[in-house]
Amino acid sequence: MLHHFDIIAPFYDRVIHKLDLKRLINLLKLPTRGRMLDAGGGTGRVSSRLRTMIDEVVVCDLSLPMLKQAKHKGRLWTVQSHTEQLPFPNESFERIVVVDALHHFYDQQLSIQELLRVLKTGGRLVIEEPNIDKFIIKWVALAEKLFLMRSHFFSSDEIVAMIKEQGFNACVESDDRFFFWVVVEKNKVITQVLAPNHRGNRRLYRRYQNVCDYI
Repeated sequence: MLHHFDIIAPFYDRVIHKLDLKRLINLLKLPTRGRMLDAGGGTGRVSSRLRTMIDEVVVCDLSLPMLKQAKHKGRLWTVQSHTEQLPFPNESFERIVVVDALHHFYDQQLSIQELLRVLKTGGRLVIEEPNIDKFIIKWVALAEKLFLMRSHFFSSDEIVAMIKEQGFNACVESDDRFFFWVVVEKNKVITQVLAPNHRGNRRLYRRYQNVCDYI
């Protein structure tokens, strides 16, 4: 199988689209304390720009040549791994960012499940993706298919549906041009509910509900 990103790693940063850094900072609510995962982060072009806004950054990608480029940027931990099976314990990261990468993952649903698993309660996940509803992005998707890149683009509604299957809510922001951002804030709200037991008494239950507190 042709490993496209291994080939383009040395010049990837020079040909990829311009980063909307201000928007990412706002959506990730940076600066903050803790650790951030840049999933599918490749050369670290995103996380290297955010490195000073959080204590520790880990770049995870399947392409070793891309990760070598990230290493050259300094102060970034790199891990070679499939996003579908992340080598991290539950609730390891306060922030997770996925920029222009979800459509390259082998299994998007499983990847989202893993990302939410390693995201800490109270943490925030931001996914940036090209808007497949736009005509020019449809051409990009066709070009990637012709180059056998096995990309699979999803609409924002489809990504939100995947997140909801995991029991979480998500919010969407768009630039009304080529990209959208899906935001998940992994909050756990505890409410007390009184319910009768089998003896007719009442006992206290705790019900946990995941909500999105993004405005």
